[in-house]
Amino acid sequence: MDINTSLKLYIGDVSELETKINPGSINMIYLDPPFNSDRDYKLNHKSDIGFGDKWNDNDYEKFITLTINLLHRLLKKDGTLFFHISTSEMFLPEKILRNRFKYVTPIFWKKCRSKNNVKNKMGSTIDIIFQCNKVSKPKFNLVYQPRDENYVKNSFKNKDERGNYSLGHIVTEKTKTGYLYEFTINDTKYSPESGWRIKKSELQKLYDDNRIHLPKKLGGNLYKKIYLHETPGKPCTDLWDDIHSLSQGKEKRVYPTEKPIKLLERLISISTDENDIVLDPMCGSGTTGKACDNLSRNCILNDINEDVVDIIKSRF
Repeated sequence: MDINTSLKLYIGDVSELETKINPGSINMIYLDPPFNSDRDYKLNHKSDIGFGDKWNDNDYEKFITLTINLLHRLLKKDGTLFFHISTSEMFLPEKILRNRFKYVTPIFWKKCRSKNNVKNKMGSTIDIIFQCNKVSKPKFNLVYQPRDENYVKNSFKNKDERGNYSLGHIVTEKTKTGYLYEFTINDTKYSPESGWRIKKSELQKLYDDNRIHLPKKLGGNLYKKIYLHETPGKPCTDLWDDIHSLSQGKEKRVYPTEKPIKLLERLISISTDENDIVLDPMCGSGTTGKACDNLSRNCILNDINEDVVDIIKSRF
């Protein structure tokens, strides 16, 4: 069924998607499958909305293998599949993913700050999102995480006529060898033993644009000026500790294992452009669809549970 002009919803088993979607047509897939957690999930004790997640390892491995093989065929060559799993159950999926995809990189999502209700084990605060690609250079957009306030306060102390700036390294670390050349500023020659991180022509451009920080002491290194007003944040790393689960956020939970919309928006922003096609084959409450709608992407949702239809429609 069509939810709106850019969002389709199918109800049925994942295996049926191959009859509805052309092979190699999907730019990004977000897969948040059952975690093999040996639990039954309900929205609350009064609700029937939810699903069972009780498997034996053989059946679970077969289920994930068949699912990944199918989704691999639907994914574009330069597309990305994100596989979401708990740290306690990551081994079997990772083995399957590495058998099917040439490039598999874990993203560590710190979903909550602490677990105050545990007594006999360490609190689980991390989920794994495996980024899976067929090629070494898939479609990728650089996104930024918010800067830590203490970092901003302590790092951007220098100031000139442009504004506050921090210091960026342009001298190669001592364990490596960079570009070897001499550079002269105000009759002072700079020639670090380990070399430079950038070519001389690039260093000259920085100097001509007054973007070189000069050392106060003789023998000190040159640095590049990184201005606060020109940096939207820190380039995204593989540790995401700035997005919290629904239990510690302001979003209202409408499905037991629902994920925060900011998490999906980041994944979609990294791996797709406007009007690209995103697939969520086990969509639950449809958070992926709402994130795509916010970011002007096309989306295909699928779930085996008919209960999700009214939930998803209510979001649009």
